[in-house]
Parts: sequence; C-alpha cells; structure tokens
Amino acid sequence: MTVPSPRKWGTLVIACLAMLLLAIDLTVLHQAAPKLVEEMRPSAPQFLWIVDVYGFALAGLLVTMGNVGDRIGRRRLLLVGMTAFGAASALTAYAPTPEWLIAARALLGVAGATIMPSTLSMIRNVFTDPRERTAAVGVWSSVSALGFALGPVVGGALLNSFWWGSVFLVNVPVAVLIVVVGSVVLPESRNPRPGRLDLVSVPLSVVGVVAAVYALKSAAHDGVAGAGVWVAAATGLVSLVLFTRRQTRLAEPLIDVRLFGHRAFSGAVGANVVCIFSMLAASLAFAQYFQLVLGWSPLMSGLAGLPGGLGAAAGGALAAPLVTAIGRARVVALGLGLSAAGFVLYGQVDMATGYAYMVTAMIVASMGTGFTFAVTNDTILASVPRERAGAASAIAETAQEMGGALGIAVLGSVLNGAYRNNLRLPAEVPADAADQIRESLGGALETAAALPARLAETVAETARQTFVDSMQMTVMTGAVLLALLAVAAPAALRGVPKVIAEVDLDDQGRAQDGPVAAR
Repeated sequence: MTVPSPRKWGTLVIACLAMLLLAIDLTVLHQAAPKLVEEMRPSAPQFLWIVDVYGFALAGLLVTMGNVGDRIGRRRLLLVGMTAFGAASALTAYAPTPEWLIAARALLGVAGATIMPSTLSMIRNVFTDPRERTAAVGVWSSVSALGFALGPVVGGALLNSFWWGSVFLVNVPVAVLIVVVGSVVLPESRNPRPGRLDLVSVPLSVVGVVAAVYALKSAAHDGVAGAGVWVAAATGLVSLVLFTRRQTRLAEPLIDVRLFGHRAFSGAVGANVVCIFSMLAASLAFAQYFQLVLGWSPLMSGLAGLPGGLGAAAGGALAAPLVTAIGRARVVALGLGLSAAGFVLYGQVDMATGYAYMVTAMIVASMGTGFTFAVTNDTILASVPRERAGAASAIAETAQEMGGALGIAVLGSVLNGAYRNNLRLPAEVPADAADQIRESLGGALETAAALPARLAETVAETARQTFVDSMQMTVMTGAVLLALLAVAAPAALRGVPKVIAEVDLDDQGRAQDGPVAAR
C-alpha cells in the first residue's frame, strides 16, 4: 500500500493525537481522586475498582483488539473505538453513583484497547520506508511520553476551576475531532489473509492478563499474604500457559509465539518491561514526595514532573538519527544507561534537595527512556509483517501494562516495606495511632494532625524523613535493574541492523525468521 506523503503525515498526527488523549487519561484520575471521593463517597472497594477497572479492561483486551484490527481494518476499529471513548468519557464525567462510574470506566478501558494498537499499527502500515518508519515511531513514542506527564498538569488545571468530571469531559471534543478528521484522512489497512479468530484463545488471553494484573495490583496494595492474590496469580499463570501452548498448535494463532525466539523481538519487549517497571514506580514515589514531603499542591506537583515528559519526548525524537549513527543496540544501551544514571541521581534526593537538581535528574532519566522506547517499539513492529502490525502493537503495549503493574507491585512494596520497617516513633504515640502512621506517609500526616502539637511535629518530621530514606532505596533498586539491562541490551540486540527491511509472511501466514537489513 503506497500512501501519498501528506496523507501519510496526517495519519501520524491523528495517531499521535489519539495516543496523547489515552496517555493523559491514564494519569489524570490521580488528580481527580480526592474531589471524587469527597463528592461521591465510594466505599474503599468501590474506589479501588474506580481506579483499577480501566487498566484491567485495557490490558486484558489489547491482544484481542490488535487482532480484530488486523482482520476488520485498523482505521475502522480506531474510529469505532474513539467514538466509544468519547461517549464513555461523557458517561464517566456525569456518573451519579460509584457503580455507574465503575461501569463507565470499564467502557473507557474497552475503547482504549481498540485505539492503542490501532495507532501504532497504522503508522507501521503507512510508513513503508524503514528510515521514515523509525522516525515516525520515535515521534509517536515522544507524544506518548509527553501525555503521561501532561495528565497531572491538565487534571490540576481543570480541578482548580471545575468539578472532578471535567477531567473526563474534556476528552469529548478531542474524540469528535479525531473521528471527523480521521474519517477523511486515515487510509484503511488490514491483513489480506486474516484467518478466523480463535474463540478459545480470546478468553484465555483476557482471563490470563486480567488475573495477572489484578494479582500484581492487589499485592502492591494489600501485600502478598492475601488468598485473593494467590488465587488470581494461579488463575493468570494457568490461563497464560494454556494460551501459549494453544498458540503453538494453531495454524492461525492470536499471537505468533515463535517471535519470542528472535533475540531482537524478545530483547525489545524485555527492555520495555523493565523500563516502564522502574519509571512508573519512581513516578508514584515522587508524586508523594512533591505533595506530602514538600507540601506542594497537585497542580504544582504536576508541573514539577513536566520536564520529565519533555525529556522523554526529546529522547524519542532524537532516537532515529542516533540509530543511523551508532545502531539500534547501542542506542538502547545508551538509553538504559542514561535512565540508570538518572535513577542514581534520584537516589541522592533528600528533604533539602533543590528543584534544579530534580530537573537535571528527571531530564537525564527520561531522555534515556525516550531513546529506549522509540527504538524498542520500532524493533518490535519491524520484526513482523505489516499484516500483523496490530497484533505486534498489542504485544508491546500489553508488555508495558504488565511491566507497569509489576513495577508498582514490586518497587511499591519495597518502598512501603522499607518505610514500615525503618520508621521509629516516639514511645508516647498511642498504639492504634502508630499502626495508622506505619501504613503510609499520607496516613501518618493525617493521624499526626490529631496528636498534641509538639508530638505531631516530631511524628510528621520522622515520617517524612523515613519516607525519603525508603524512596532512595527504591530508586536505587530501579537503577541497578536498569544498569543490568543496559549491559545485557547489546547482546540481546546484537546483529539487528540499523535499518530493518520489510518482513514477509511465509506459506502458513506467519512471519519469516528474523529482521534483516534493508536492501
């Protein structure tokens, strides 16, 4: 399929705008949560579902929706999904009850699962020149990273003047714009030999991913001792093992698991997982640092994190020329090394650290992330034929969802465990108050406010210092993981060419072995 140049770049703009909307929506609820709780008064389980159901639906359906797009057309799926996303955003904004809000957020997740793989697979299909494709994926990665940083800023700005639902209602005009312009500009593309959608693989993939993400999130929130965590983990493991075994036996699999036998593909997916694993956990820690340690407002905290998004955007944009200059493996290793260096700088942050130092650390870490994601996403896409671009995009994005949930669960547990174990409270603190203080920094500050003034000041200062010490340990753990991956990346991506040629389907409709240099 040859697409005229103006329409090709128009497709990139629409795909980036759609991804920007989704990226902002992933983080904007964090800012709206306090007002939402105050006005709607959900129970604790209801609030957890309000926060998590979007991610469950999104992660569980990415693989299925990527395959559906390959079969029915990526343009069609994106336009239908964006229409549903706009409608679900309006339902979410005006939800009168917690139950309504949970259902609307689930619909948002379903719609998001149709949009995410469609954006990246359309880019893969219209940019047939390998060098242009690498640059376009770099731009897409930059916009995605910028969206995550913009979410708290947009949320904070809206919440200063409007009610909590405004952070969702703002999606509606953007969704309408994408649907109207996209129906004219976007070219259609699909797999000409799609085969049938295996109706056993679909529920196995959905149950496996949702159960795994649920287990990770529950472990991060409640610890690993709960029976629900182990039941969910076992369900997810069994479902994913059955799913994988079934894919090896099907003539038309939902995922061609042979791709993981290619070092380029599996190495790129692994780099994505570890990178998002570390970055999301650091983001969670620093959101608390800005608001609870430094006492900044949500809007100030969102603005404080914006240089990180700009750094990641710059890294994504610079990745393509760097690949041409030094090769894929070196750019990924450089990106991971920069991220590790940024995390080492994070590890020196204390209660007296100036913001200029924080900005330096953020830019170093996030620029490395931008390098990594741009190259690994392009490598994943280039490892499969254009006909399977939707399925490959879904694998990349599912890996990121799983990596993010794993990072929150593991490094979040390191942070919380270190805080609880290292907190030393004055003997005069009542036992019931001490239990609440040890739960979290937010709980500590709230409980301390009810104590006598001098004791309250001592407890609050001690809790803040202990949290900062625990945060340092957490980010240094992330630094070690990123440094180890930076060392391993050149071996994983050894021999992958700077410019990857088109990959063809074999007689069974599967990808030919291995990415090769463009001729």
